[in-house]
Amino acid sequence: MQNKRSFKDKVFLVLKGLAMGAANKVPGVSGGIVAFVAGFYEEFIYSLQKFNRKALLLLYKKRYKSFLNYINASFLGLLVLGMVISYFSVSKLLDYFLLHYELYVWSGFFGMIIGSIFYIAKDFKIKSLRHVLFITLGLLLGGGISLLEPATENDNLWFVFFCGVIGVSGMTLPGLSGSFILILVGNYVLLLVDSVNALFDTLKDFASLDFSFTEDQKRMHLLKILTSFTAGSVVGLVTLSHLLGYVLKHYKNITFATIIGFITGSLGVVWPWKEKVYKLDMQGQRLTDANGNFIIDNYDRYLPNFQDTQNYIALIFILLGILLVYGLGLYGTKTKK
Repeated sequence: MQNKRSFKDKVFLVLKGLAMGAANKVPGVSGGIVAFVAGFYEEFIYSLQKFNRKALLLLYKKRYKSFLNYINASFLGLLVLGMVISYFSVSKLLDYFLLHYELYVWSGFFGMIIGSIFYIAKDFKIKSLRHVLFITLGLLLGGGISLLEPATENDNLWFVFFCGVIGVSGMTLPGLSGSFILILVGNYVLLLVDSVNALFDTLKDFASLDFSFTEDQKRMHLLKILTSFTAGSVVGLVTLSHLLGYVLKHYKNITFATIIGFITGSLGVVWPWKEKVYKLDMQGQRLTDANGNFIIDNYDRYLPNFQDTQNYIALIFILLGILLVYGLGLYGTKTKK
């Protein structure tokens, strides 16, 4: 299964992982779109599919080299490395730009998704009414999800495990944002902010040989939550990859039709012109997370006023997003060849 890759290819794989990691963290954006447009989506899904009974048997027989070769470990390892680096670097940079240049960031992502729709649709030919029906179904699902009202936070470990299963969907399903799903179930801040910060603080304590955090009940609870979420994510990745591998093999055109509709429907989630709506307590005061940041409940969307210069700049960022996807698509086509 493993392909012979040059050093340059390996560097680009890490960069693709960086892009997937950054995209997965932003509500409304899907890392699966990056994989799809950059030309490694099918290899990604089929590699995850290799985590099966045969892989476990190879491990049991201590045939580690055969196991690594069977699961396409060099490919997955480089992608995961990129995602991990992204989580502690690129995504932090993205947080800064979202805080100070939010309109332009959302505009860039909006353009990327428009570019993704064109890229996926350009080679897709509607051959039957069934294709139209599945495009419509995807459109309704994507649009419907963007209009749902978020739930309240729930730190039950079984529910957190379930969040891991559904939250990882953004990596495997182009157009479905795992981060936005976590907002809808009420656990985005708990799982992608508070728990990750707890892990980061714990790693710093380990590095300085300070183990006093084991007495911190709140920190230990957050680490348990992160462990449960990670376990759910692994189960979700493997399960979804088997399902997607099957439908890609047997119903490829229908799958592509649904993805095109779904990505189109998800445009509402990343609409650049919107105002944050924050969670409030019983007294009408804004609720905060463990770091003192206000918790976003949803967004109020509006049409832009083009008497404001920044809206023209936003249009430029939309165009840049489209061009970025076009460039990724050209690179993906080249590497496939």
